[in-house]
Amino acid sequence: MIADTDPRLQALLASLFTWGVTALGAALVFVLPAQNNTFLDVSLGFAAGVMTAASFWSLLAPAIEISEATRGSWAFVPVALGFGLGALFVHLSDKLIPSCVVAEMSVISVLTNECAESDGITLEPTSSQEINRILPDPQTKMLPEQHREEKEKTQKERVLSWRRILLLIMAVTVHNIPEGLAVGVGFASVGKTPAATFEKAFNLALGIGLQNFPEGLAVSLPLAGFGVGKFKAFLCGQFSGMVEPIAAVLGAFALILMEPALPYALSFAAGAMIYVVFDDIIPEAQRNGNGKLASCGAIIGFLVMMCMDVGLG
Repeated sequence: MIADTDPRLQALLASLFTWGVTALGAALVFVLPAQNNTFLDVSLGFAAGVMTAASFWSLLAPAIEISEATRGSWAFVPVALGFGLGALFVHLSDKLIPSCVVAEMSVISVLTNECAESDGITLEPTSSQEINRILPDPQTKMLPEQHREEKEKTQKERVLSWRRILLLIMAVTVHNIPEGLAVGVGFASVGKTPAATFEKAFNLALGIGLQNFPEGLAVSLPLAGFGVGKFKAFLCGQFSGMVEPIAAVLGAFALILMEPALPYALSFAAGAMIYVVFDDIIPEAQRNGNGKLASCGAIIGFLVMMCMDVGLG
């Protein structure tokens, strides 16, 4: 980032940095073990801790601070509304995924090349906690009853696990949109008030970039653990941060419009992340019997993100 230049260029450069740090975190998938359920569960717990801490210190706390400056004692209204809408957005997306299972399994097939059997799988609409019925493919009819039931159960668990991983990618991507907007608004607002300085905008971009490091890993590592090729897992991990440059430039261009909406956007992302943490990531981390280790990973992830957010505040 270069001082005394067009704020739109500053926002673009800063957001490219935050995207690069996301990609750097995702690149750790090339050196860390993937085919390990224990390591996968710990990484999911770590992701849950990171996302929980980021939801408060990076999203809710700034949203409350911005809202208090304009609404006083009613500052909770935009924050609560945005938070609820974010959770509702993911809940509705969660509802749509089972009803769109063919499209979902097509995505899985592209990622893993292991889903030739998906044409024989059908699901009824379900809640976010279960998939009610998966019909066996023709090959399962050749198996004894017990083996067929075991294969159906495995297919059901695989679809459920992939649904949660796809929701994780979606949640992290949604979370990066308001952060990109925040970077753009931060640089575009330099000089408009005594408190809006280049140094503060720079520190904001640095803090967001550093917190993006574990978030990139939080996407790529679970994907690799489910059998996705490491390069494809890396691409998915860095893709979650690709939206930040776009959002940052839009934020810089539309400062007047985006600044009043920023509390809603920040709290919306927080609601989306918290919903996914409690509804999908934590249950997935507990599935293989490594609940205690996953909880330890969550505590470590929370502490790391808290220290980064507060220390760089």
